[in-house]
Amino acid sequence: MTESDAAIPAIDTSRPHPARVYDWWLGGKDNYPVDEELARRILAVDGAAVRGARANRRFMHRAVRTAAEAGIRQFLDIGTGIPTEPNLHQVAQEIAPESKVVYADNDPIVLRHAQALLHSTPEGATNYVHADVREPDTVVRLAAETLDFSEPIALSLVALTHYLSDDAYGLLKRYVDELAPGSFVILSQVTPDLSPEVIAKAAEQFRRSGTPFFPRSLAEFSRFFDGLELLGPGVIPVSGWRPGPEDVAAQAEGIVPVYSGVARKV
Repeated sequence: MTESDAAIPAIDTSRPHPARVYDWWLGGKDNYPVDEELARRILAVDGAAVRGARANRRFMHRAVRTAAEAGIRQFLDIGTGIPTEPNLHQVAQEIAPESKVVYADNDPIVLRHAQALLHSTPEGATNYVHADVREPDTVVRLAAETLDFSEPIALSLVALTHYLSDDAYGLLKRYVDELAPGSFVILSQVTPDLSPEVIAKAAEQFRRSGTPFFPRSLAEFSRFFDGLELLGPGVIPVSGWRPGPEDVAAQAEGIVPVYSGVARKV
């Protein structure tokens, strides 16, 4: 039985959830007034919030294509969020139809949409794990029902690490330790480096809502890739990582205070 067949936990609408705030920024409908309220408050102090959400999605698409074109055929996406097409599996399976993808998230709304995430090509496979990123043993155990951890996997935590405290480094290492050599790690993270006052205000709005938020500097974000081999162009603002025409155009709209990077486990 897939996770999508499991009983759907109750949805807490008394406090915002990052996935639903992100959904509002992307123009989605799967959010609640409490999520919209926080999304609007942050947008009032950080005019780049919507651009950042869209830039993150485009980065995910480019990074997944890069991994697939390099021969990766397995993907583990943690902090999946509410489905927005094209989803990761659609990007990967367009290049390699036999690709296997596992999504993981802890928001019950994502579980409700799991069927949308599970429409795989006949040659490949997709599955959904309802679990928290802070439970690596559970995530890996359930993901291993679909993925072979003795073979390379692309692990993605896009726009997720800024919701994790200082133990995020050890947490990511636990996931990386499970990966076979040749695996990829795909990350993006809000930074205070490019707009310090704006990000400080946005972080305060998150924290007031009860959502932990930890923007990181270039050095702090780069630390996530310790022991890994960074792909060019290295750690760089998200719109500049191997940009396509849409990304080049978006850069002209202004700064997006988000770093990104993709690395290989050697």
